[in-house]
Amino acid sequence: MATTINLQLISLEFKSPKILKSTMAHTSSNNGGTDQVLVEETGSVRTFILNRPKQLNALSSQMISRLLELFHASEGDSNVKMIILKGNGRAFCAGGDVTAVVHNVRQGNWKLGADYFREEFTLNYVMATYSKPQVSILNGIVMGGGLGASVHGRFRVATEKSVSAMPETALGLFPDVGASYFYSRLPGFFGEYAGLTGARLDGAEMLACGLATHFVPSERLPLLEEALAKVDTSDLDVISAIISGYSSMPKLKAESPYHKMKIINRCFSRRTIEEIISSLENEALNKKDDWISSTIQSLKKASPTSLKISLRSIREGRLQGVGSCLIREYRMVCNVLRGEFSKDFFEGCRAILIDKDRNPKWEPSRLELIRDDDIERYFSKIDDEDWEDLKLPPRSNLPPYAIAKL
Repeated sequence: MATTINLQLISLEFKSPKILKSTMAHTSSNNGGTDQVLVEETGSVRTFILNRPKQLNALSSQMISRLLELFHASEGDSNVKMIILKGNGRAFCAGGDVTAVVHNVRQGNWKLGADYFREEFTLNYVMATYSKPQVSILNGIVMGGGLGASVHGRFRVATEKSVSAMPETALGLFPDVGASYFYSRLPGFFGEYAGLTGARLDGAEMLACGLATHFVPSERLPLLEEALAKVDTSDLDVISAIISGYSSMPKLKAESPYHKMKIINRCFSRRTIEEIISSLENEALNKKDDWISSTIQSLKKASPTSLKISLRSIREGRLQGVGSCLIREYRMVCNVLRGEFSKDFFEGCRAILIDKDRNPKWEPSRLELIRDDDIERYFSKIDDEDWEDLKLPPRSNLPPYAIAKL
């Protein structure tokens, strides 16, 4: 998912491997002409480095295209046994850079915006069904599209610097990039909680809920990468054992929402957003708890339309495979971009990214003004002869673990 709201919400060197020339040089970014994706080759390992540190490695369309190219090429290269994906600077990836998307849609061309999401969701699917291990080093901010570029991979390494969130409901969007697949598979109803509130999770919480597979202190990352670079295998057990050798078991902070699982399961298991909020308000009457209060506030500040489509999306995701989730999410995002029922996404971008007054005026402004029929249209095909559903690339002859990695 895909937005630089992340940039507003958050106000290692590798030992001399051979640097491969990227064909993405000289893009029209604000990156001074340097490559947005760097490639390192060490033995049978390919390391892809997201390289827009000033933008917290927000995914541009050029980066997504380049990553797709690199993943396809590496999968077809028998010399490549493993992929490492990491970010340059203090972020892994703060989300998708949708500035150009918003510009195109404002100019009346929503289909150009849809093209961005089509390619991003295709990358998510390739990662989710990849036949070789992907190790993502999440040493810093990992939000929205950053989760899509990592959680679908086999190994996700969090650190004490990791900060994770899907803050889309505060922007008038919904958790996408396959989040309806991976959030719906978190313990209990933790995915509904995280997806609807945009809650930030640290590395320990990511490990506890399953978004991360390992926790490695950041000071050990250079040693971990050096050890992985010496491995000439795609064997999952071998790679997992190497990462575990540098891992530690972090302690959840006392105020962690993960300690609130009983309340989360009681409240976020409810059928509707209205019932979820009412249930939380009843909990607040029974005991004073700052976490309950802040959770209610997060929900009430979010776009009502976004909350409704997000809850339905995650619930449907519980019964669908990753491919079906991405196809549905693409329909949803196209309907959001068209803005026929609600233009909350553009209002959210204005309030968070452009004017930065952080005071969006949602329309409809209240949950009770939104009918079931209004939500249904977000899940329907677009009535446009030039539009078509997301066509995912065929993926055959894959080992069982490549089908689902959570």
